[in-house]
Amino acid sequence: MEKPTVGGTSPIRCTLEAGKKYAYCTCGKSEGQPWCNGSHKDTSFTPMVFTQEVEKTAGICTCKMTSNPPFCDGSHKSLAE
Repeated sequence: MEKPTVGGTSPIRCTLEAGKKYAYCTCGKSEGQPWCNGSHKDTSFTPMVFTQEVEKTAGICTCKMTSNPPFCDGSHKSLAE
């Protein structure tokens, strides 16, 4: 199974707007982390598309190791430095 590229080593704090659709990068290759820019082409990854139900400020995962995508769960702390 193909593993994602680590897109960053800390979450990006974002305000998610109610009713807005987002495409979270799952491959880690997007230059516009944490959002998809189409860099997953030629990989087995597809973006995680979701519509935010209520406005919320959250840490969005960039390491791609979270068990609760797209939200950071602290998994980046276990990455080798």
